[in-house]
Amino acid sequence: MNGRWCVLLLLAGCGPMGDDSPAPDQSTNPPTASASARDGVDAGLGGGLATAGGLAGGTAMGGGVSSGGGVTGPGPTNTAGGSSGGAAGGGSAPSSSCAGLTGSRDKTLSLTHRGLSRSFLVHLPNGWDGRTPRPVVLNFHGRNSTPSQQILLSGMNSLSDREGFIAVHPQGIGNTWNAGACCGEAQTRAIDDVGFTGAVLDSLSASFCVDSRRVYATGLSNGGFMSHRLGCDLSSRIAAIAPVAGTNLTSPCTPSRAVPVLHFHGTGDAIVPYQGFVGVASVRETMSGWVTRNGCRSTSQNTLARGDVSCESWPGCRAAAQVQLCTISNGGHQWPGGFTIPGLGANTSSIDASAYAWAFFRQHSLP
Repeated sequence: MNGRWCVLLLLAGCGPMGDDSPAPDQSTNPPTASASARDGVDAGLGGGLATAGGLAGGTAMGGGVSSGGGVTGPGPTNTAGGSSGGAAGGGSAPSSSCAGLTGSRDKTLSLTHRGLSRSFLVHLPNGWDGRTPRPVVLNFHGRNSTPSQQILLSGMNSLSDREGFIAVHPQGIGNTWNAGACCGEAQTRAIDDVGFTGAVLDSLSASFCVDSRRVYATGLSNGGFMSHRLGCDLSSRIAAIAPVAGTNLTSPCTPSRAVPVLHFHGTGDAIVPYQGFVGVASVRETMSGWVTRNGCRSTSQNTLARGDVSCESWPGCRAAAQVQLCTISNGGHQWPGGFTIPGLGANTSSIDASAYAWAFFRQHSLP
């Protein structure tokens, strides 16, 4: 990256890796969409962004992320006590490294996966002592964005400090993720990003005191697509997902268990339209798929109406694996309640997607 702020997807100056990129990944998770469908997805994501412009880095970003209207969660939780306590359904499952490792709370770690050098940012919360098993939130950036930008857009590190979880921000190859039918270099090179995520979790467990039963995934746009893919393909290690502005592009999607899902999407999103387009599932199609997989009832119930935000939940899901959708009326391609990206439509101050997602995550753990 050259230090510019991108508008997440396809902008000049924020393109894929250079000629010194590693050889293509010999993935065990090849693309699942046809070339024509893939081209349609990429064209849709790239369209209309040329006039959006770049965002200057540094102080031009202002004083941080607005947390929105103070919504704290998607209904009642069944997790008593603070976030460092036991997860719903039982106690924590500590990793092998709970020996009191301390030091800097912000780290850049790297590993080699399938011959590629990969990296990820780790933020350890306030009060970190290296001995108490902590939940993990994986926070995936959008296309042509970066982990640092995703931290700013979501405010996830600040939430980590308040709630006590470890925030992890992986870096995609060419600033993209292979999320099935999308996106960019990672998808066309068949990068094994599911396997990379598993390797990140292995590294975390070896280095930090983590609760392996409480690992969650969220992300924006291409990162939202990736969160859905992890729900489909890594459900044995991901307890719940909360994608933002990215529908499910993984086909087939055959999780090994019912996966709790909370999805955020604006009806005015021009990048990943609420109604979908060729090669990209609509929001309603995405939710219907999860309702069917989780064995929920087909009719939803309204759970929140606040300002321009309405949330609904499908009851009766197998293993209490909730499926929820928060719709932002006229909302654009934004992180709800987070930093507003110029040129990508309206944001909302009625909900803080990060805080709402964390309250949802706290209700769920792996069996």
